[in-house]
Amino acid sequence: MENSEDLCNIEGNGDGRGNNGACCAPSTSAAAASSAYKLFGRQTSFHQMMGGGKAADVILWRRRRVSFGIIIASTVAWLIFEYSELPFLSVSSDVLLILIVLLFLRANVAAFRKKQLPTLPELVLSEEMVNNAAASFRVKINYMLLMAHDITLGKDFKLFFKVVIILWLLSVIGSLISFFTLAYIGTIIFITVPALYNKFEDHVDRYAGKIHRQFSRHYRIVDESISRLPRSITKDKEL
Repeated sequence: MENSEDLCNIEGNGDGRGNNGACCAPSTSAAAASSAYKLFGRQTSFHQMMGGGKAADVILWRRRRVSFGIIIASTVAWLIFEYSELPFLSVSSDVLLILIVLLFLRANVAAFRKKQLPTLPELVLSEEMVNNAAASFRVKINYMLLMAHDITLGKDFKLFFKVVIILWLLSVIGSLISFFTLAYIGTIIFITVPALYNKFEDHVDRYAGKIHRQFSRHYRIVDESISRLPRSITKDKEL
């Protein structure tokens, strides 16, 4: 750092006088970029936050065919279940039945013609994968139990406010639309919104930072008002 600052001062105008505006601007912009607000409080790239694997590639439309296929399949499934009014269990069983029968007949026809079918990959859950999934599930369950404990004891007003708002919104949305429509909308949002955010990340983070500062200021006002309320009540009782 000291060497770079010396170079900045020496190479300013060629005669030893520093040029702070031209040379130190990148460091200032880098510091401003590092201190900028990032959505979800992340410290890594959005692709790494989504897992950084094949699923993240699909969600961020780096595999366009798979992402587009998910949208088409979810749209067809929503139209079938929403407008045909068929029960979900019956349709799922019929689809699986037709698929199994076709695969069975295909294998027997290929054996009758003495034609070799392409080998199918074996889908096996390893013990390590199951242990990792169980450990992740346990951490999330414990976190939810801790949240419920804090809300019950009235320790975290901000957390209580968030949970109340989310449950109220889910109740309102559930009374307006069906479960399959809600699942379809969630799928479309999950496959499109992260990709749009990844494309316009800087603009979204800038506006989200402004909104976050506004909410934080209002929350501090409400929190201070609530923290003062029990003190005033005790003083009135003492008087």
